Amino acid sequence: MQRRQILGLCLLACLVLPHCGAPGPPLPPSLDLPQPVQDLKATRKGNDVHLSWTIPRQTTDDLNVRHFGVTRICVSSKPAMPECKDVVGEIDTAKLVQEYEAAAEKREAQKSGAQNGANQRPRQKRESNKPAAVPATAAVTIPAHLESDSAAAVLSFAVETLNRSGRSAGLSNQVQVPAIKTLPAPENVSGQVSAEGVTLSWTPVAAPPQHEGVSYLYRIYRREKGSAGTVSIGERPLGFETTFLDSSIGWDKNYLYHITAVSVLQHGGAVEGDNSSEAQIFTRDTFPPSVPVGLQAVFSGVGQKPFVDLTWAPDTEADLAGYNLYRKSQGETWVRLNSETIKIPSFRDGNVASGRKYTYSVTALDLHGNESQRSEEVNETVP
Repeated sequence: MQRRQILGLCLLACLVLPHCGAPGPPLPPSLDLPQPVQDLKATRKGNDVHLSWTIPRQTTDDLNVRHFGVTRICVSSKPAMPECKDVVGEIDTAKLVQEYEAAAEKREAQKSGAQNGANQRPRQKRESNKPAAVPATAAVTIPAHLESDSAAAVLSFAVETLNRSGRSAGLSNQVQVPAIKTLPAPENVSGQVSAEGVTLSWTPVAAPPQHEGVSYLYRIYRREKGSAGTVSIGERPLGFETTFLDSSIGWDKNYLYHITAVSVLQHGGAVEGDNSSEAQIFTRDTFPPSVPVGLQAVFSGVGQKPFVDLTWAPDTEADLAGYNLYRKSQGETWVRLNSETIKIPSFRDGNVASGRKYTYSVTALDLHGNESQRSEEVNETVP
């Protein structure tokens, strides 16, 4: 009786669940085709194009890619590229993914070790069904026959991610860069330090043939030695101007300068050529401030201890530290009156004697210890 009840319950379950015991429709085997790249980006520098994108980790049927092949880099002189006919480079996608995952595992292990050391308890590894995104970069050189003199000409780039069988789901999004020819880098870049800044000079680039919609200029870059932060500090039109004054320097710094020739397109785009070699300039300040002017001396002292008040026009240089005041009287040599740097353009000389004539002169000091020449002399007699 119990056996019949069990059979009845099984029969009822099959009636309620219509697919009980019936196999579903067979699923076709995955072709393992990586999804096309959707975020390709490109920039051009000289004759090189630098590409970046994210490697697709899932297939067209939303499964994880099992076996990568290579990624082909494709170029076309047409604005749109229906298929990859001209291959200008390849990367080993499988190797790149493996290296990225190995580095990620190493970082995770180090992080877990630090966490375990801090908390004294093991950290559980988090599992994810969706693999992590892997960034990819590549640089390719534009074939000489694809460069153009036309301001409107462009080159289209795309990547195609293949599986191990050499098949793909199609090209990535397509990106364009100007096809205009670039100019060579300027040569013999050098610099001269002066009180005004660093004056750069270089050998001019040979003037290219004139093409409609294209103009050219020099772009000047600077960075501090030991820093990767390069900034553009100015431009000069291509031609006879081969000097540039960098007045934004700081003193006692090691600067590295380079210059590039730029092809400027009328529609708003621009392509930089290759960089010149770097010129290293150390900006040591050996330049004294300007000589103070307007020195005046006035005696006072009726009914009180005599003194001479001195005033002069203030120095407005950015690195001014202060002033030194010098005095001499008949038969004496120059002596400095102040024991510490004078911070304001005035001074009271209270160490004077009646019946004597004094001569004064003032100098300016900067923050690096440079002292100007003495100003014009003024005389004052103490009655």
